[in-house]
Amino acid sequence: MASELRTAAPGTEAAVESEQDAPIAPGTGGRSRAAGLLRAARPKQWVKNVLLLAAPFAAGALGDGPTLARVLLAVAAFCLAASGTYLLNDVRDVDEDRRHPRKCRRPIAAGVVSPRLAVAAGVTALGAGLAVAALVGWELLAILALYVVTTTAYSLWLRNVAVVDIGIVAFGFILRAVAGGVAADVPLSRWFLIVASFGSLFMVAGKRYGEYLDLGADRASIRPTLRAYSHSYLRYVWTVASAVAIAAYCLWAFEESGFHTGPPWYELSIIPFTMSILRYALLLDDGDGSAPEEIVLRDRTLQVLGVVWVVVFGCGVYFG
Repeated sequence: MASELRTAAPGTEAAVESEQDAPIAPGTGGRSRAAGLLRAARPKQWVKNVLLLAAPFAAGALGDGPTLARVLLAVAAFCLAASGTYLLNDVRDVDEDRRHPRKCRRPIAAGVVSPRLAVAAGVTALGAGLAVAALVGWELLAILALYVVTTTAYSLWLRNVAVVDIGIVAFGFILRAVAGGVAADVPLSRWFLIVASFGSLFMVAGKRYGEYLDLGADRASIRPTLRAYSHSYLRYVWTVASAVAIAAYCLWAFEESGFHTGPPWYELSIIPFTMSILRYALLLDDGDGSAPEEIVLRDRTLQVLGVVWVVVFGCGVYFG
């Protein structure tokens, strides 16, 4: 089914997926370079930073103006730092990306943005992100610095170590969740951390599975760890991770409901949460998981389930 979707006509889901790496015609004008630089910064990836809102939202802290401002600054810091690492990583991997069936269309690999310009923009974005984090506090600055260090280590070495590579990518999601709690100065529940950890591992295993299918016979030369992974192993990882995430969320919901009176909002939130996991797993089964941000941005059912969860859980937080 995944292969059928990838050859679909314009306007279908497959066409939307391919548009994220659609080539920009090389040109000498600054406008073309600016558009390419923006694409190389991967603004679609910024959707991952919504995770910074999770802990403050769960704690009911987003209604406080100063707290919301600190959290939004933290989101901006992570967006800048992430874009900076993407730019620098694409410069390093330019030769490898040119051999990739989709990454070869990225602006740097396609020659739209010069490596020198990308490096300058990447360093500037990283510096700006760290400066914004410092405005919020040294704790957020430390977390963002750790994110940059682990991302750099992943790009240089750890992405070639099987199992460790998916753990490091998942760790990046966890750091975002923790950063939101630090920015809002709210305590982090142990159940929240477990849900964030295994939910992240679930998504990353699905991402590797999608890459495993997308790259076909070239998978080992383009991403060496895919030589170690098998079709069944990646399915096993996402099955275990999703099961632990759901179980931990149920325990978290029942624990939270014990501190509140009124309708069982927290228990009811288990339904849309579980349905969201199952919907995402269905999309992974189709081989669509290589770009998690694309799944979130295009799948209407998943978006509706997410909104329902936000509303139900929010009722528990603010009206429970």
